[in-house]
Amino acid sequence: MYCEAGEPGSSERAGDGWHGRSHEPELLYQRARVAAGDERVFVGKLCVVAVLILLGGFAALSGNWLAMAAGFVVLGGVYTHAVELQHQCLHHSAFTAARRHRIAGIPLGIPLLVSYSHYRVRHLQHHKYLGTSQDSEFFGFDTRQPLTFRMLLRGLFDYGRLLVVLREIVRSYRGTWTYDLGPIADHRRRQILSEYRLMGTFIGTAAALSAVGFGEYVLKLWVIPLAVGIPLHFLVELPEHILCDTDTSDVLRNTRSIKGSWFTTWFTNGNNLHVEHHAAMAVPINRLRERHAEVERFGKYVERTYLGFFHRVLSEARRNTKARP
Repeated sequence: MYCEAGEPGSSERAGDGWHGRSHEPELLYQRARVAAGDERVFVGKLCVVAVLILLGGFAALSGNWLAMAAGFVVLGGVYTHAVELQHQCLHHSAFTAARRHRIAGIPLGIPLLVSYSHYRVRHLQHHKYLGTSQDSEFFGFDTRQPLTFRMLLRGLFDYGRLLVVLREIVRSYRGTWTYDLGPIADHRRRQILSEYRLMGTFIGTAAALSAVGFGEYVLKLWVIPLAVGIPLHFLVELPEHILCDTDTSDVLRNTRSIKGSWFTTWFTNGNNLHVEHHAAMAVPINRLRERHAEVERFGKYVERTYLGFFHRVLSEARRNTKARP
């Protein structure tokens, strides 16, 4: 049973009195290989992305301001959605052949300037070390710190990340790029360097097009949607572990799931079913919904809607902000 945020037992299932579960879930932790049907589902999602980019681009380039604004939002949303599809590729849970994941994953991250291989290394470490002091996600909002409006605004408008990406690109061209969280294989480092150099080529091409008179296209099809996509992506990532138990490796306590609607499940590419994902990270995203009933029964942090979750976040930020001297 779900409760709305703010009611007893809403996000914390049984509040401070949650003491665990009578027995372990049976399906939640089961592994599953990618089947041909799962691959077809993912390819279908890629086709939807292509169609939405065309529609959003057409609207963004129209002369009508209302249509242009809608186009910017659609493109920013699609670029955000693409990173969530890239996230599935990181886990090799989209295609039956492993090598296809990087082929698809690289272009999915280009609009928001996210390196597939760098993200993959860092994100798999996040899965390994979640609930420990070694946990460090690729997108640097620290969910272990007290939540305040200042922290939320800093994460929401984290345009400084673009400067970090530019630094990584420069280091990659110089050959001085290094991984900051431990050793990685030489071939992985070469992949990361090549991807940041590809981003440099993409940015350079955009600059060249702008210089020869196509700046309006670059601005409307990429720059403005990028500015929209960064806060949208933050809102997608925020629910995963914020206000959960940070001192345990138990995925039923350190991670949140949101039942959500068909739209939020599609837009986040199943990121709302995050307990399910962390329990068995290589399971195809389209198969996580069948495991939600067990999360609903055994999970400590489960929400019905995103609206309920954000209500809880704003209430916590308000309380912490008032408590600060």
